[in-house]
Amino acid sequence: MSVPAAELVIVGHFDQPAGYATRRTRGSPSWLLMWTQAGAGLVEQAGIRTTAGPGDLVVLGSAAAQFYRTAPGQDRWRFWWVHFQPRPAWLPWLAPYALAPGCHVIHGVGHDRIEQALLRAGADARWTGHGPPAVPSRPAQPVVAAAAEARELVLGAVEEVLVLATAAARRPGTGDPRVRQVEALIAAEPSARHTVASLARAVALSPSRLAHLFSEQTGRTPMQAVREARVRHAARLLEVTDLDVGQVANASGFVSPFHFSRVFSGAFGLPPREYRRRLRLSSGL
Repeated sequence: MSVPAAELVIVGHFDQPAGYATRRTRGSPSWLLMWTQAGAGLVEQAGIRTTAGPGDLVVLGSAAAQFYRTAPGQDRWRFWWVHFQPRPAWLPWLAPYALAPGCHVIHGVGHDRIEQALLRAGADARWTGHGPPAVPSRPAQPVVAAAAEARELVLGAVEEVLVLATAAARRPGTGDPRVRQVEALIAAEPSARHTVASLARAVALSPSRLAHLFSEQTGRTPMQAVREARVRHAARLLEVTDLDVGQVANASGFVSPFHFSRVFSGAFGLPPREYRRRLRLSSGL
């Protein structure tokens, strides 16, 4: 199967019968998102095999060998797919759902808004940047987002899908509701001067009890969650504002620009100024 160039953003909708298969032994330089509407697909990447049924979202990283097909015993696999390069801020969202490096699966996130976002992506990929975008519809053939404006709109739709999917996955029916309340407090105001003690007071727990419950339920400490939320918030400010690095650090709750730069570089692999520079280069700004 042909391998899309790394820089291309491509949107497609397939309704494939039994026997459909795609194999890329050297992987792909781009990432691939697949959201199943009906039937089921069998996906293999990075040594992991997983079945994607209705409402399941699969996001495959670049480089690892890919093999996906209509699942055995199924007469069809109807799904949306997008080839893209992820924005760095998305990677922490996907990290909890990694079955293996480069293979992320979120089960059961069927959502009308996810389908609407992908419908818009299919229409926006055809936009030239002049006049109104096309009416949202399933593309009859895969569409390459050629215009810079079209690429940004499609990436915006991908971001919406990831936000909706990961938010839905974080609302399990089990688990301590006080932990979910703390996560909501952190997400709502990441720049606040949160401490384990202040978060514990907000949900009427002792700091030690909150720390235990939070780590048990989420796999990280409360302050690790605060740091991740602050870094995501800072990345968004770097993307959409002209605030300098010091202002971004302050607005995101970091004690100093130096501390912010160190934490940000550890999370994204490059310092804040370089992160912003690369974003603007990739957007043609």
